[in-house]
Amino acid sequence: MLVRGRSPGIPTRTAIEKRIAQFEGRLSPNRRRLLQATLENPDETFFLSSRALARRYRVDPATIVRTVQALGYRRYNDFAADLREHFVSRLTPYRILKATTDEKRSLADHVRHSLERDLGNLNRLQSGLDPERVVGFARRIHQARRILVVGSDLAASLASFLAYALLPLGFDAEAPVGTGGNLQHKIRLLARKDLLVAISFGRCLRVTVESAKLARSRGVPTVALTDSDTTPLARECDEYFVASTVGATFSGSYVAPMALLNAVVLACAEIAPSRALALLRQTEKEYLSGPRWYEEAPDEDRSSQGRSARRRKQA
Repeated sequence: MLVRGRSPGIPTRTAIEKRIAQFEGRLSPNRRRLLQATLENPDETFFLSSRALARRYRVDPATIVRTVQALGYRRYNDFAADLREHFVSRLTPYRILKATTDEKRSLADHVRHSLERDLGNLNRLQSGLDPERVVGFARRIHQARRILVVGSDLAASLASFLAYALLPLGFDAEAPVGTGGNLQHKIRLLARKDLLVAISFGRCLRVTVESAKLARSRGVPTVALTDSDTTPLARECDEYFVASTVGATFSGSYVAPMALLNAVVLACAEIAPSRALALLRQTEKEYLSGPRWYEEAPDEDRSSQGRSARRRKQA
């Protein structure tokens, strides 16, 4: 059998592994090696087209198509969806770092590779994102009475950023922290005129998915930011946006999600620029000069402080 062994805590066979077991008799040795290589490097292969995958493994595109068909798939896109599901179910920080370490790159090459992966995520976001959908999301924010942004663990940084960026534009936005119970209480205060934005990736955190489910059950509009159209969060929300988090580091890459959120905030401002400018003008004075910024002491003050320090030392 092509795929052997299971690690403790890892779910049972994924859909693609079941197909490999079911149609093992149809697989030639070359097809087995091709599938094994693809499954062993899903973070490098799950977003590739059939032609790109063929180039990666130096085979004819027809070989890719016939291999996929041998597993009972009618279309390559169906195979790619199962490959994404296999990837997210097997992804752990240890496995990411282990795969990176096994590549035997120099430290400088690791740094370059990390930047290349981030740029790749940005390029895929730019090529696959419809700007009109971002504008539609921004209009939803404008129509909402309150916006609750839910993100846990590392995604809490994204949730906090979006809520914080919306506040100066006059939106009642919040990224609550604390326990799942705290989140549930916040969500129960929402109504149909409000909006819940949920952010989670991969297998998705339970607290975030359950927050989206609770909001939907109460008729609250929900929008997800996730990394695949097959994630639990994508299935549970009214609308979702996809931004890849595949990265060379075990913490993942939030470059693409941050770029998407920047675009959303900009769209929110540009929908009603006069309103945004009027609100931001209120903080103009503070931004130009105010107690929030660090200022060095004048030269004479620094000299006086230095003399006092020397006297204390001599004493």
